Amino acid sequence: MNLELLESFGQNYPEEADGTLDCISMALTCTFNRWGTLLAVGCNDGRIVIWDFLTRGIAKIISAHIHPVCSLCWSRDGHKLVSASTDNIVSQWDVLTGDCDQRFRFPSPILKLQYHPRDLDKVLVCPMKSAPVLLTLSDSKHVVLPVDDDSDLNVVAAFDRRGEYIYTGNAKGKILVLNTNTQELVASFRVTTGTSNTTAIKSIEFARKGSCFLINTADRIIRVYDGREILTCGRDGEPEPMQKLQDLVNRTPWKRCCFSGDGEYIVAGSARQHALYIWEKSIGNLVKILHGTRGELLLDVAWHPVRPIITSISSGVVSIWAQNQVENWSAFAPDFKELDENVEYEERESEFDIEDEDKSEPEQTGGDAAEDEEVDVTTVDPIVAFCSSDEELEDYKALLYLPIAPEVEDPEENPFGPPPEASGQVTPTEDGLGTGDKKQRQPSADGGPAKKKARTTTIELQGVPSDEVHPLLGVKGDGKSKKKTAGRPKGSKGSLVSQSYKQHDIGGME
Repeated sequence: MNLELLESFGQNYPEEADGTLDCISMALTCTFNRWGTLLAVGCNDGRIVIWDFLTRGIAKIISAHIHPVCSLCWSRDGHKLVSASTDNIVSQWDVLTGDCDQRFRFPSPILKLQYHPRDLDKVLVCPMKSAPVLLTLSDSKHVVLPVDDDSDLNVVAAFDRRGEYIYTGNAKGKILVLNTNTQELVASFRVTTGTSNTTAIKSIEFARKGSCFLINTADRIIRVYDGREILTCGRDGEPEPMQKLQDLVNRTPWKRCCFSGDGEYIVAGSARQHALYIWEKSIGNLVKILHGTRGELLLDVAWHPVRPIITSISSGVVSIWAQNQVENWSAFAPDFKELDENVEYEERESEFDIEDEDKSEPEQTGGDAAEDEEVDVTTVDPIVAFCSSDEELEDYKALLYLPIAPEVEDPEENPFGPPPEASGQVTPTEDGLGTGDKKQRQPSADGGPAKKKARTTTIELQGVPSDEVHPLLGVKGDGKSKKKTAGRPKGSKGSLVSQSYKQHDIGGME
């Protein structure tokens, strides 16, 4: 479908279920790249499954962590991916090769990760019971962001649309706006519940277009603000929200909220059931409620960057919601007729002749003159949906798609790997390691250098408890480990795609 035409035909939100994606193991979190061509899904067995969203097929499986993946974020150019697992490890991955570039070990579980929207060297990390941390990947340094109240460290944070400012919110409803480069306080305000009572900030989400952002709070109201007004009000301002969105009937608490790709709609996933509520931002009216399977709990929601498609995760399965596509063939052939039953066709006398004698001569009009004009078929115009408002050209170095290795069922012989009988033997080598690790350090098949072990940096945070348990583990209990063992053997795709670096990643985790 032509992206230029997407916003021209009225409603721009999904209406019905459009299938599921089976990640072999249980899915916990998902995120689209900037163009919506790839979807990264973090699973409970530590793997990251990257789907080609156009073909709905698995493009790559990265054996990323040993523990469940709890947060993911794509870099702006799509070449890198940062992930966090429930054992407090943050890793950066090269999407093309599946290699780990570097790791960071935090003292407490990670609630959220976010790449800087413009600077690929900075990552915002929100650890539990700690102030947010701004990581610099190139030199492995970190900066702890200032907070409003040192006794309240339940802080969430997010970059604004271009990464100029970081918005943080605490459990007392206080929002701070910090300059990303200097960490200085630029503006602040408090979210109140009508009276002087405050409410805890659960998440802050920014739209991909425009200056709007939403705040999900513990009082079950989603407040939409204009970022320009916040900056104008300055410190201790009292900005009024543009919209207040809530479920007045059921008083639903919200698990996850986000904007549509064009910023005109807001979707919120219920924390009680698999239900998605969609509002129109400009008016604030509820336009659609999408109901999933009864009894399932929602884990994550993501809206496609350019199309009216939503993905949601519940019970370890990624569900896709899209618009109802009605096939109307008469739109392509004006004289096409849809038949309810077979009709005997009467052939015209000259219908199948080489030259149609009955054909009337077309009238020569001014429209025929246009046929002589030269049409420029070489110049490629940038797709507006893929460009930011301050950019004229697309990023031509961007990684939109991944090459997929074909799957061969029961191959007669494997010309590239060891013989089947040799693969099970592990012979000790000079340094005492098995052949599995030795094979991993050999030069790659394309003649490149041998893979290096990823550098792990321990991040020290003062006064942060080290015995915290991630909320995912607290809710799920022991069900994960059972699912994990059941999920691996089915993964012929996983073993095929990620075989070359599986040993490397697990070895790197010490």
